[in-house]
Amino acid sequence: MVLEIQTDDKLEYKFIPNTTQALKFKVKAANDAHVCITQAPHEGNPIYEIFIGGWNNSKIAIRKNGEKPEVAVLEVPNTLDGGTYKEFWITWYNGAISIGANDNQTPLLVWADPTMFPSLFVGIRTGWGSTGSWIIEDNWPGWRPTSLPSTSPPGWNIPSVPGTNPTWVPCSGGNVPPDAVAGGFDNEQLYVGRASHCGALLPGKVHPSHGVCYVAWGGSEHGIPDYEVLCSCSPTWVPANADQIPPNALQAGQSEDNEPLYIGRAQYNDVLVIGKVQKSHRVCYISYAGQEIPMEQFDVLVL
Repeated sequence: MVLEIQTDDKLEYKFIPNTTQALKFKVKAANDAHVCITQAPHEGNPIYEIFIGGWNNSKIAIRKNGEKPEVAVLEVPNTLDGGTYKEFWITWYNGAISIGANDNQTPLLVWADPTMFPSLFVGIRTGWGSTGSWIIEDNWPGWRPTSLPSTSPPGWNIPSVPGTNPTWVPCSGGNVPPDAVAGGFDNEQLYVGRASHCGALLPGKVHPSHGVCYVAWGGSEHGIPDYEVLCSCSPTWVPANADQIPPNALQAGQSEDNEPLYIGRAQYNDVLVIGKVQKSHRVCYISYAGQEIPMEQFDVLVL
């Protein structure tokens, strides 16, 4: 069933029942197309809000319970178009919210919430000078990628019971939780992190004084100010290579082609750098001095 809904420039949600924990839609708006996820057909906590084309049509973001700053933000220039429909999908289950575009099953943005609440409704709205035309695919079941169990959302398969299992905690601006997992050193302690970039979820290094998580992608080093930090576990680093990835290595993300990525680290010059292990490339990629550097000898993080 397809629903066609118009929204005014009022920042007032129109609610639709939803029990699939997934939503696929097209929207034509100049900026600020918002989606909320709730337990009742009205605003109030608990609530997740997804802002598409916010901040002058330049970002996608997730907010929980109206609190700022947003828990996850992705730069997407010209996200929306007032004259053309843009297609998006959202899933929220098994401890994570994933947002993607078109029929690409790789999410643009993933945010984990170990305390995710059950939801029964979604709301849509526009505002900040924008009206919206929506085409909603009602009861869309969401993606169920074959590489993960059928109950797992794209980009997320990490259990999260604080104190007993690995947990990914959203952070930004160089902040790290007190139980963050350390894994490298470059004039200061580096921590195990991951961040979304160009359709991939990439393990990398959180450099506190730099205020970012650095990830390696496309031959370059990218500093991402909003990221997740690995916490609540005591892992072990073991020597490995592309032919010997331990079975208990922690999968921490996936490439833009849905290949599993693991957490690795390697010695480079006088520093110990955390990076991503990509088995098909037979290396651990680390980011350093603006570059993506392939390392054939590395350690891998195991539980």
